[in-house]
Amino acid sequence: MTTAELFVRCLEAEGVETIFGVPGEENLDLLDALLDSSIRFIPTRHEQGAAFMADVHGRLTGRAGVCLATLGPGATNLITGVADANMDHAPLVAIAGQASTDRLHKESHQVLDLVEMFRPITKFATRVLTPSTVPETVRKAFKLAQSSKPGAAFIELPENIAEMPAEGAPLKHSEGHRPGPTERTVSEAARLISGARNPIILAGNGVIRAGAHEALAAFAGQLNIPVANTFMAKGVIPFKHPMALGSVGLQAKDYVGVGFDHADLIIAIGYDVVEYHPHLWHPTRDRAILHIDDTPAEIDQYYGVTLEVLGDIGLTLERIALRARPHEGQALRKLRQMMIADMGEHARDAIFPLKPQKLIWDLRTVLDLEDIVISDVGAHKMWLARMFRCEFPNTCLISNGFASMGIALPGAIAAKLARPDRTVVAATGDGGFLMNVQELETAVRLGTPIIVLVWNDGGYGLIEWKQMAQFGRPAFVKFGNPDFVRLAESFGARGYRVGPELGLQDALREAIASHAVCVIDVPVDYSENLKLTARLGDMVFPM
Repeated sequence: MTTAELFVRCLEAEGVETIFGVPGEENLDLLDALLDSSIRFIPTRHEQGAAFMADVHGRLTGRAGVCLATLGPGATNLITGVADANMDHAPLVAIAGQASTDRLHKESHQVLDLVEMFRPITKFATRVLTPSTVPETVRKAFKLAQSSKPGAAFIELPENIAEMPAEGAPLKHSEGHRPGPTERTVSEAARLISGARNPIILAGNGVIRAGAHEALAAFAGQLNIPVANTFMAKGVIPFKHPMALGSVGLQAKDYVGVGFDHADLIIAIGYDVVEYHPHLWHPTRDRAILHIDDTPAEIDQYYGVTLEVLGDIGLTLERIALRARPHEGQALRKLRQMMIADMGEHARDAIFPLKPQKLIWDLRTVLDLEDIVISDVGAHKMWLARMFRCEFPNTCLISNGFASMGIALPGAIAAKLARPDRTVVAATGDGGFLMNVQELETAVRLGTPIIVLVWNDGGYGLIEWKQMAQFGRPAFVKFGNPDFVRLAESFGARGYRVGPELGLQDALREAIASHAVCVIDVPVDYSENLKLTARLGDMVFPM
C-alpha cells in the first residue's frame, strides 16, 4: 500500500463519496488510487469551480465537501472557493499536491508554501511529511471542518510522500453530541424574554446547521415573537408562519429594519456576525441582546451581549419556551402585511425587460417549495433575499459571508448531485455567470439538469446601484455579453431568451420538463434598484 492509497482509504472512512477537482502531475498517485476506490472523482474545468462545488455540497449535507488540485497555480485557484466555505461556515476539505519535499526549502518551479497560504482562510492547514501521519491528519481535518462552527481545512500531499510505502488504517470516530444549556442560563433567558416589551428574533444560518429550524418555529409561535432571518438563513422559519418577517440586511428602513428600531430585546439565535454586521441593526448599542448558539458570541462593540445561552440550539429553545411568558405578538404584524403586499405588486406585469420583483414572482410561482435556488452575488442577490419566499431551509442558498461572485453555476451542479430529486436553479447575473461559465461543460458531461437563470443587464448592477446611490453617477461597470442562447447551445445545453414571445414562467416550465442543462437569458430592468433606495432609505447591505 502506498501513502496515496492509505490516504484514499481514510477519505472513504470519512464517508467521502465525491471529490471535485482538476488532475495534475503532482497528484497522479492520488488519482490512480481513486480508480480502485468507491469515491467518484469529478473533473471540473477550473479549480475554483471545484471548490465552489465542495462548498455547496458541505452546506447542503453538513458533511465536508472535498476538492482537489495540483500544486502552484492549481492550488491558488482553489483559494476563493475555500475562503468562501470558511467564511460561510460550510464544511470543506481541500487537498493539493506538492513538489517533492527535497525541493521545498529552495526556489523551485511552481513551488509555493501552500500551508502558509491556506492557513488564514481555513480552520486547519497542514502538510503530510511522513506516511504514518496520514490517518491522524485526515481525521483531524474532517473533524475540525465539520465541528461547530464549521469551515474549511487544507491538506498538502507532496508527490514523493504520496508514492512511499505505507502502513496503517483509518482512525475510528463517532459522532459528537452538543451538550444542553445550563439551568441557570435557561432561567435567566426566560426572565429576559418575559420582561421585554417588544422582543424580536434575529435567526442566522447556525439554526439551519444545527437542524433547529422546527424548534425555532415552535419557539416563535408559542411565545409570539417575530422572526427576522439573515440572507443565509432564508427558510429557517416558513414564510407562511405568522411570526415570519422575512430577511434583514438590504435597506436601512426596510420593513424588517423598522422592526429592529422598535425592539427592546434582540434574541440572536444561531447568528454569525459575518452574515450581517451588528452596527447595521444595532447602531445605538442600547438594546439588550440574548445570544443563543452552540458557540460563544463574537466580540464586537455593537454586539454587547446581555446573556449567552450556549448548547444545543433546538434543546435550548425548547427549554426556554417552557418558562418564558408569551407576548401579544401584534406589534410587528403590520410590517408583515406590508411586506406581503410589496411582493405581489408586480405579479401581473407584462412589460419587458422584467422588473426584479416580477422575475422573482414568476420563479417562485413555477418552482415547488422544496426546489433549490442558488444565488450568485450581485443586485439579483439583494432582490432574492428580500422577496423570494421560502418555506423550507436550504431552498434558497445565498453566500453572504465571503460573498464571492461565480458561485451559482458550479454550486448548482453540486446541489443537483446532492439533491437529484429537486429542481435546481442557479440565479446569477451576467457578470457572475461568465466567471465560471466553463462549468456548463461539466454539467452537460455529468448529465445534471440544472437551470441557469441569467439576469442580464450588461453590467455590474450591484456596484452601479451603490455608485448611483452614493455619487449619482456610474463608473466602469458596463460590459458586453455574448449571445447566451447560442453560448448555451455550443456547450450542448438548451438556451432560452425571455421576451414578448416567451414569458419567464413558460420558459421555466419548458426547461424543467426537458430534464436538460438549460440557460435562460432574462433581460432585467434594474431601474427599480434606485426606486427601492428612494423609498426605503440608505442601502446598508455588505458588498
